[in-house]
Amino acid sequence: MRIMTIAALGAMLAGAPALGQSTNPAASGMAPTPAKPAAAAPAKPAIAANPAHVTASKAVPASTPESRSAAALALSHEPTFDEGTAERIKQAALSYSDLAVRGGWPTIPTEAKFAIGVQGPNDDLLRRRLIISGDLAADKTAGPFDDDVAEAVKRFQVRHGLASTGTVTPRTLAALNVSVPKRVKQLEASLQRLENINFSFRQRYVVVNLPATFAEAVENDVVVRRYRVIVGKTEKPSPTLTAEITGVVLNPTWTVPSSIAKTEISAHMRKDPTYLARMHMDVLDGHDNPIDPRSVDWSGAHTPNFTVRQQDGAWNALGAVKIDMPNPYSVYMHDTNQRNLFSDDYRFESHGCSRVDNVRDLAAWLLSEEMAKWNRAAIDAAIATGKHQEIALPNKVPVAWIYLTAWMTRDETVQFRNDIYDQDEQLLEATAEEAAFFNQAANHPLTAHLAQ
Repeated sequence: MRIMTIAALGAMLAGAPALGQSTNPAASGMAPTPAKPAAAAPAKPAIAANPAHVTASKAVPASTPESRSAAALALSHEPTFDEGTAERIKQAALSYSDLAVRGGWPTIPTEAKFAIGVQGPNDDLLRRRLIISGDLAADKTAGPFDDDVAEAVKRFQVRHGLASTGTVTPRTLAALNVSVPKRVKQLEASLQRLENINFSFRQRYVVVNLPATFAEAVENDVVVRRYRVIVGKTEKPSPTLTAEITGVVLNPTWTVPSSIAKTEISAHMRKDPTYLARMHMDVLDGHDNPIDPRSVDWSGAHTPNFTVRQQDGAWNALGAVKIDMPNPYSVYMHDTNQRNLFSDDYRFESHGCSRVDNVRDLAAWLLSEEMAKWNRAAIDAAIATGKHQEIALPNKVPVAWIYLTAWMTRDETVQFRNDIYDQDEQLLEATAEEAAFFNQAANHPLTAHLAQ
C-alpha cells in the first residue's frame, strides 16, 4: 500500500475551507464562523477544536487520592480512546494541515510577560493566538490581560495537560509556541499508532494513555473513573500493549525483576549488607526456598540465579493492590507506597509498570459488575487484615496502554501532550523511509509488484 501522510493530504485540500470554515484565521486574526453556535463560549476554530467543552478546573490542591480522582474526572467524561478516535484524529489532522498552509498561529516572544489588568505589548498577540486555537471568543481581539483571557489560558492549559492556573507560565508559553506543523506531526504519529492497535472494545474497558499519565475506566462509552498514573521513566519507558485484566491482588508481594535485582538491589547490597532485611526482602532459589543473602554474589556482573521477593505490608513497593493483566512485557497496574508522587505534574518515575492513584477505587469498579460483595468498604477491610488475597475476575476486562500525544474527543476538543519518549519522530522517520522505498519500488520493473 502506498503511504501518504496527513500533511500531504492536507496540502492538497488547502484550497478548500477547513471543516466548514471560510475565513483565514491565521491571516485575519478573527475567529472563523462556528459550525454550530455555542452560547457564551469561544467560537469553533478552524482546527476543529472546541475547548469550550473542557471544564477548566480551579487550582485547588488535591490532598487525597479520592479528591485527585474526582478532579481528574471532572475535566471530561469523554474517552481518550474509543472506536471513533482514529477517525476523529484524522479529521483534526486534516484541519490542522489546512491551518498550517494558511499560516498557522503567531509566535509569542519568550520574554513576554502577562498580568491581569496590566497592559503589555504582547496582549493582543496572545489574544490572537488563543482565538485561532478556539480558546478565546472571536470578539475578544484587543485589550489588556483580563479575566476572559485568563479563562482562555485555563482552557488551553487543560487541553495540553498543564496545571490550569490561568497564568502564562514558562511551560504554557512553550506549549503556545509549538508550531502548527509540529502539531500535525503529533496527530499523524498518533493516528498511525492507533491503526496498528488491535483492541476489542467492550461495554467496560480500561485505557492508560502514557504521555498523558492518566488512566480511564470506560463504561457504556463514558469515562466513569479517571486516575492519575505514574508510568515509566524516559530511560525505562512503559510499553504500549493490549491485554485483559484477570484479577485483583490485595496485599501483594513483589517479585523484583531480575534486571532490577542485578543493578539496583546489588548496588544497595554492596553499600549496605542490611538493605534486604530493612526492605523486608527475601532471597529465594529456583524452588522458592530461602537462601542466605551472604552467599549471593552481589557484584552485579552476572545475571542473578536467584529471586528477590518483597514481603507484603506497608513497605511493599506495590502498595496494597496489584491489578493482574498478563502480557509479554510482565508489567501491570498497582498501588505504591510513595503516594506523594501523584501530586506532581511530571509523573514518569516508574520502571515500566503503571502506579495508579486511588487504585482501590479502580479495583472496586473492576470487581463491581460480577462480584458485588467486593465494594470499596470490603476492599479496605480486606487490606486492613494484612492477609494476601487473590481475587479472579469472572469476566476479564480489556485494557490498552496507548501512546497518544494528540487526539480529539467526541465533543471536538483537541488535546496535546509532550512526546516524552520521543516516539513520534521515530515513527514518522520510519514511515518516511517506508514510503520512499515503495515510491522507488513502483518505478522499478523488478519490484513494481511490491507497491501494489
